[in-house]
Amino acid sequence: MHEPALGTATERHLAMVDRASARNYAPLPVVLSSGAGAWVEDVDGRRYLDCLSGYSALNFGHSHPDIVATFVEQARRLTLTSRAFQNDQFGPLCDEITRFAGMDLVLPMNTGAEAVETAIKAARKWGHEVKGVREGRQHIIACEGNFHGRTVTIVSFSDDVQYRDGFGPFTPGFSLVPYGDAAAFEAAITPDTVAFLVEPIQGEGGIVVPPAGYLARCRELCAKHRVLFMADEIQTGLARTGRRFACDHDGVVPDVLILGKALGGGMLPVSAVLASSEVLGVFRPGDHGSTFGGNPLACAVARKALEVLVRDRLADRAEALGVRLRDRLRAIDSPLVREVRGKGLLVGIELAPAAGPAKDVCKRLMHEGVLCKDTVQSVMRIAPPLVVSEQDLDWAVERIAHVLGGRP
Repeated sequence: MHEPALGTATERHLAMVDRASARNYAPLPVVLSSGAGAWVEDVDGRRYLDCLSGYSALNFGHSHPDIVATFVEQARRLTLTSRAFQNDQFGPLCDEITRFAGMDLVLPMNTGAEAVETAIKAARKWGHEVKGVREGRQHIIACEGNFHGRTVTIVSFSDDVQYRDGFGPFTPGFSLVPYGDAAAFEAAITPDTVAFLVEPIQGEGGIVVPPAGYLARCRELCAKHRVLFMADEIQTGLARTGRRFACDHDGVVPDVLILGKALGGGMLPVSAVLASSEVLGVFRPGDHGSTFGGNPLACAVARKALEVLVRDRLADRAEALGVRLRDRLRAIDSPLVREVRGKGLLVGIELAPAAGPAKDVCKRLMHEGVLCKDTVQSVMRIAPPLVVSEQDLDWAVERIAHVLGGRP
């Protein structure tokens, strides 16, 4: 088929996507071709500071040399065995990640949504076999404004109309309570409740940080009522918020810890569910699985990612840089900024109505050389790789201030 003559490589790529791709995304009109650290380059040679980090999948930056070297070495040796056989990377990953998280067992999967589905299945089976809830009555509580993925079961407990529109019938067994309201959570608990699924900070919901003490109180209520506290740390975990996990800010140890995104080192999908022997011990051979889950390439990369995270003290780095970033953003003198919130290097800028849609502001910022993305209509998400330099962050703040018509 003859391609139309278009002026730039970006225009040619966008035309191909527009013709041949399903339109389930509305990305910014930039076509990236390479990246190193916190910087990326498009097909026309323009450079950008990445302030999205693949929704926190790129905590280690683009093409981290140590993780790339591990990927290449393992890819040359062995990439896939399926779980029908053991491989020499699976056991070491299980040992290292359970020690890192302080959990008994791990079940590795691929995507974040798969990990959430795994946690839901584990909670339901635990609720029936251990807690004694009658089969088919297991009840899980989640929060309004949640985002845990887009499978049919997960969107069954979303309150975002678009995520549900046309995709029913939905999976029963879930109810929602207001995020940040521990009293509402306690009131929703029934004898059939088996789990509480919560994001320590709501990412897609607008970088919403709950009130101080909320997570700790919900943890207490879960213990009191024998309900599993399941923390979705797919976006907030692995040093993003200035701690190993965002729950660490409140001294909370969940019953079930759900990880993904950064666990793959920015190289490939890796996710994991960690829990006690009592919870994950309910799975028997054949109950659950994945052809690619726990593959040797993924395990080798995840092991290296954990090593780099600890070795380079990325949690401490995210904490210090996050304080500086939020302080500088809050100092922007612009009536278009309503609030700056977040923890570590997960920051949301809530815009005043006069600013217009956050997506339009992100597009203007793209032309200034900074890439970020809107979440909900009025919030800009700023989440650069944890390896970003202080100087690059200051440069990004200057660009943001310029776009918002203020002074940094």
